[in-house]
Amino acid sequence: MLTNQTDIRHSSVTFGSFGYCVLDVPPIQTDRDFCFHKMIGYKPAVIMSEIDHTSLSKADTDTVDSLTNAFVLHPIACALAFLAAFTALGGLIGSLVGVIIAVLAWIITVVVMAIDFAVFGIIKNHVNSDGSGSHAFYSYGMWTCLAAMVLLFLGTIIVFFTCCTERRKKKNGNYTERKKSRHHNRDDSYINNKY
Repeated sequence: MLTNQTDIRHSSVTFGSFGYCVLDVPPIQTDRDFCFHKMIGYKPAVIMSEIDHTSLSKADTDTVDSLTNAFVLHPIACALAFLAAFTALGGLIGSLVGVIIAVLAWIITVVVMAIDFAVFGIIKNHVNSDGSGSHAFYSYGMWTCLAAMVLLFLGTIIVFFTCCTERRKKKNGNYTERKKSRHHNRDDSYINNKY
């Protein structure tokens, strides 16, 4: 929440991967949200200092502002996870390729989560401790990304073990067939030699 709230309006700023929005903006006569144009890399430290007069150190400002350039990894991780799920449907070779892509997507998702918590943790700590009365918290996007990371990890393990057990079944199935075939051939040669 921002300190410019009224009894009717409870303005807030939401940050996303490619920009930010100021929601429920006063005055009372309007019902407006202001979302700014999408871009790769934006400056949440500067935005919060202008809106809420939150003061961040130069190091924190530079860190937060430069790490937002890495937010482009969100859709890349998502696309890789989709590609991994799609290729895992393609049998044994598809499953192996799917596992490799899923591991790559999971690694990128871990990096994204670390960057998200670093950027928004710095902003959250400064907003909550600046004495302005504003309150910052992690919203749905952060927890959804965390859930995606956990589910992607579990999905990768499931596909990997499914792939391994499928390979083992095929290997054991071929071994059983060869053993039956050898046993059957021995019986035929014994019968042929007997007569």
